[in-house]
Amino acid sequence: QVQLVESGGGLVQPGGSLRLSCAASGGIFSIYAMGWYRQAPGKQRELVAAITSGKSTMYLDSVKGRFTISRDNAKNTVFLQMNSLKPEDTAVYYCKAALGATMAGGFWGQGTQVTVSS
Repeated sequence: QVQLVESGGGLVQPGGSLRLSCAASGGIFSIYAMGWYRQAPGKQRELVAAITSGKSTMYLDSVKGRFTISRDNAKNTVFLQMNSLKPEDTAVYYCKAALGATMAGGFWGQGTQVTVSS
């Protein structure tokens, strides 16, 4: 069983930046693919960015060039650096750990709210 705790969300103005963190415990962090998802009100949850155990990355088209996912296996933590934030990035952001690059199954964090508004 893996436990995931997200932090770093908040209110930011358009064009601003936030850095989300997800701390993992209860498993061998380095073997998991890690993903950041988001869910806006009335919308389906979507995969924003993912990083494999080998540190290959993928991004949702709408965040490419603005968001960067990274991981620190020594600290059992995955990060999402979000720059040039837009109001449409407003959502609850969730961290997920899975044993394959498809991100099927796995474990979820509780989520952290990101609000982009002036």
